[in-house]
Amino acid sequence: MRGLTSAELTRRLLSHEPLFILDVRNETDFQDWKIEGKQVRHMNVPYFDLLDGVEGIMDQIPDDREVLVVCAKEGSSVFVAEQLIEQGRHPISYLVGGMKAWSEHLEPVKIGELKDGGAIYQFVRIGKGCLSYMVISQGKAAVIDAVRTTDVFVRFAEEHHAQIQHTIDTHLHADHISGGRQLAEQTGASYWLPPKDADEVTFPYEKLEEGNRLVVGQTSIEIQPVYSPGHTIGSTSLIIDEQYMMSGDILFVASIGRPDLAGKAEDWVSDLRTTLYDRYKQLSEDLIVLPAHFGKISELGDHGQVTARLGNLFKQNPGLNIADEVEFRNSVTRNLPPQPNAYQEIRQTNMGKITPTEEEQREMEIGPNRCAIHDV
Repeated sequence: MRGLTSAELTRRLLSHEPLFILDVRNETDFQDWKIEGKQVRHMNVPYFDLLDGVEGIMDQIPDDREVLVVCAKEGSSVFVAEQLIEQGRHPISYLVGGMKAWSEHLEPVKIGELKDGGAIYQFVRIGKGCLSYMVISQGKAAVIDAVRTTDVFVRFAEEHHAQIQHTIDTHLHADHISGGRQLAEQTGASYWLPPKDADEVTFPYEKLEEGNRLVVGQTSIEIQPVYSPGHTIGSTSLIIDEQYMMSGDILFVASIGRPDLAGKAEDWVSDLRTTLYDRYKQLSEDLIVLPAHFGKISELGDHGQVTARLGNLFKQNPGLNIADEVEFRNSVTRNLPPQPNAYQEIRQTNMGKITPTEEEQREMEIGPNRCAIHDV
């Protein structure tokens, strides 16, 4: 028996290796959030149903692929994996750190080159669907929509001989705890946040708004803010080097952002439509869209990246093809998916109003992100 780390599991999923997952969490947690992959098969049997042995499920465990046992924190999966081995089934592994570790893993993926020889990287939080970014140019870096595990960004910048110059949040997040301010404090960088999302924040910040020019490196790789409200009142997209557009939680590869996480869906739905159907229409269709989240594993490309050409999204994304305004309003305000776990407390944390412990933060973030209108 061996422990499979989240990094190893990610590489297997991206390589589409066959895997059978025996998830021993309770049924509700399993149905709410599970590990997905193109070659993954699942079986859910709660741990408490296996305390007296695994004999009753042995005929359901395949022998043509590796079996990975998964639980919330690791301990239960180790116990069940040992039982399977005692019954003669191999190979058996367990997920190190359980779903908590899976929720936090970040996989860096290179997206492309910049005009000055720099590069842009996407950090895929594959277990939760969050996407962060790093723009590197001539020994300087900007990090966009950083998650709270900031040491990953610090190490990556050091490995690429870059100093983090800016940290930026495209909006006040409600599904995960932002690492932007903490990362800025760690590195001496400037922290940027849209002022219309910052009415209640308790800390200083730089105003991310149109007209403010952000530069990375000495030869001026520009980050151009584009005001794009709808998910929040302050949501701001970023055009990078005239090639890429970071759309935050306004536009995704397969869906669009929801306007209800601050309790103002009816107020913000018009802003959302204006951003998607008017403001974005004024931009170049050749921009590569880089969202802050993805909803399903199928949205990942061959190398694990989540990207799309803006012009293609205007043709293919259902949320960009609802001609009738009433139908659009109904689509984004009714029959919405469940809201993210502890989203109110997460917003309070990102405002600086509460300071939960590390373990409390992990618990707050458990589960999928749910920032999109998946059924438009």
